[in-house]
Amino acid sequence: MDKRDFKEQKEILRLQNALDRPKPSGYLVYLLLILCVIYITDEITSQIGYQMQSIVAQAIFAPTFGTEVAVARMGALSSITIIASILAFVYKTLSDRFGRKIFLSVNTLGMGAGLLIVSLANNIPAYIAGATLIAFFIPHDMQAVFVFESVPPKYRATIFSAVKTIATLGILPIPFLRDRVMGNDVSRWRYVYRIPSALAAVAAVIAFFCARETEPFMKKRLEYLHMSEEKRTELRTKKDKRNAQGGFIPAIKFCIRHKQLRWLMISGGFILWGTIATMFYETTMTYGYASKFLAQGMGIEAAKANARPLVTQALFLFPVGSAFFTGIQGFISDRVGRKKTIIVMSGIFLFSYSMFFYGSNHDWNPYTVGLLCGAAVGSFWAAGDHAGLIMCAESAPTNLRASVLAVQPILSGFFFGIAFILSLIIINIVGDSYAGTISLAFAVPGQVIGLTLLMLNVRETRGVNLENV
Repeated sequence: MDKRDFKEQKEILRLQNALDRPKPSGYLVYLLLILCVIYITDEITSQIGYQMQSIVAQAIFAPTFGTEVAVARMGALSSITIIASILAFVYKTLSDRFGRKIFLSVNTLGMGAGLLIVSLANNIPAYIAGATLIAFFIPHDMQAVFVFESVPPKYRATIFSAVKTIATLGILPIPFLRDRVMGNDVSRWRYVYRIPSALAAVAAVIAFFCARETEPFMKKRLEYLHMSEEKRTELRTKKDKRNAQGGFIPAIKFCIRHKQLRWLMISGGFILWGTIATMFYETTMTYGYASKFLAQGMGIEAAKANARPLVTQALFLFPVGSAFFTGIQGFISDRVGRKKTIIVMSGIFLFSYSMFFYGSNHDWNPYTVGLLCGAAVGSFWAAGDHAGLIMCAESAPTNLRASVLAVQPILSGFFFGIAFILSLIIINIVGDSYAGTISLAFAVPGQVIGLTLLMLNVRETRGVNLENV
């Protein structure tokens, strides 16, 4: 027996033992609790940069570029982290070969390390280093793959949205830390990052010791390991890569050839134009509320300082608005279908964002504005998760599922990238105060084009059996 055969026999024995080991009573509930903790960590890491945007920009970027374009320059320089995101998608495909569990832990630990580095940053390069690490580990959503492969198909979207609703409410510590730890002393912003970094470390340990590998992965991997070398060679030479054991290039080729996935990537890319609105909401609120103080004759620094407590109040209701639409999307989706849910959520996104933008610029109650902002972001990502996660996962075979979800942001990102680059150029020219206007200008046509392509070219996926895709 050669070295490769010996390694494969060990892997077969390990996987078979894990598959045969009976699950403890209530394991699914136990697993979902673990995934909720991981998802909370992921949501905090994803949102903290946006909810602390103007403050971090003021601390790190304003001394070099000036106050009025600090956020714009931060966005432009942070676009360097896209390189890390692309490398992350290649790395993510490894979970189709080595399993989901190890990456669930490593990704969470990596997010925590990125938060810690940002909290220690005293200059732009150090901040970019931390942001790059976060950008590398954020896109993987391995907890979503765990949910998709572990719950009954009939309730897949419902359970997924329930888990994500809890995770969305879990970002409440950000405004709480802004209010109680930072307060009016913006120099204490670093502690808002350090505390969640510790949470990430704890969550990574819990995932490593308490979660089990998913059954669909173990079954598919065992099926491949039991094949003869002749059969594997035959499968590798086929044009249809359905039986390949994952990989970046095979997944890209598969998505391009597969009509369903191809149009999901294209339509999803246009829908993602709305992401620009989710990137600048804290800055939009800050300048919106500051406009009242500017009209009273205050300088820009004083106006923004007076606006920050109002923004913090608004952010307390942000998770509530976001969680509501994150929660109901699954119930709607499992009853009326994925495509109709995307239409409904995209419509809610455009309406609530328009109201949020108007309200923050006309001195509406901060809690109302925060609720509308959360509704906009929550409904947008409900639509985005359906197009980019749920429908893609339900259209890809198990052995390529994580790889398909890894390349999806790259293929969709080609269409999103055009709008993203243009928006950054425009914001850097006109200044931070126009971030909300520019976001809305890109979100509307993106949703219209994306939804039209989706309705015309993508079939419904509600209720599919993932093991038979």
